Amino acid sequence: MNVPEADITLYHYICGKLLGDGSITIQKGRKPRFQFTHAAKDYDWSFYCYDKLANNIPLNKPTYKRTVDPRVKKGFTEAYVVQSKTDPIITQLESIWYQQRKKVLPINFIEDFLDVRALAWWYQDDGHLKIDNHIPRKIILSTDSFSKQENQLLILLLKRKFSLHFSLDKQNRIILYDAAQIVYFSRLIKPYMHSSMHRKMLTLPTTSVHSATQRTTIYLPDFISIIQPTKEINLQLDQLEELLNTVKDCNTYLPFYLEQMAFIEKITIKRSYQIVIEPRKRQLLCEVSSYTGYRLSTIVAICFQLTNKKITLPSKAPEIGSASCGHGFS
Repeated sequence: MNVPEADITLYHYICGKLLGDGSITIQKGRKPRFQFTHAAKDYDWSFYCYDKLANNIPLNKPTYKRTVDPRVKKGFTEAYVVQSKTDPIITQLESIWYQQRKKVLPINFIEDFLDVRALAWWYQDDGHLKIDNHIPRKIILSTDSFSKQENQLLILLLKRKFSLHFSLDKQNRIILYDAAQIVYFSRLIKPYMHSSMHRKMLTLPTTSVHSATQRTTIYLPDFISIIQPTKEINLQLDQLEELLNTVKDCNTYLPFYLEQMAFIEKITIKRSYQIVIEPRKRQLLCEVSSYTGYRLSTIVAICFQLTNKKITLPSKAPEIGSASCGHGFS
């Protein structure tokens, strides 16, 4: 899709918004209007989105709306609505995102404009982070309004563009269950998370691993051959100090994670080893796990991989969108 250079950022944001809480409405006899609605508690997020979009499309400021709803305890809901005036861009978007007034997923449009910014806006609109006992369990994107076929296409697209492995649940939502993927997703979109969305942010280091006992069972791929497990594994763990420094810094963590994905996915058959891990190395193992979501055995296998392949730990951020792991908003 050909878009003027000045409008490209707008289309990234609009992509995230229409995947989330945004919609395009048409009153009888009138042209389409873009709008989004957020609960009153998310006023700051509503105003932030309005502020980012208002320079490119004609938007009215967030307007308070109270709706009677006997299903909730208070008897009413409170929200802020942002609606646009008519505009040729919105008319064009309506023709792309709607068929007979039903929202559909225009995969070609999403392929072009779903970058890290759009992903972050989508998540802040329709995403949920589930944490139990300080441990991240899953990230949910509420896609139940789309068809299962459309959601399967979204899953494939997210895997291809971001190396994110979502799956579809029984409620037709797409979900990340793997702890390492949850950490990666959270750190990938962090630069575009608004401060008011702290409930959807993952705080690092996590407490996914509290400790490792002195005697530990480590599971390694069958293609890693060792004769003296305790000695050889502890020797490999000499890399943990440098590895911890790598995964603490988002600019080095993100490329490191992507580099290791292919190796980790090859691990199918495993052998178990009962070993004693040196105290300092037990601590470092747990710290690396808390910054990555990796299991201890995965970290040990990565240490072997780094040695055997002589991989240099990365020093540059990946070319995924334009994300880095800063604290500002864009």
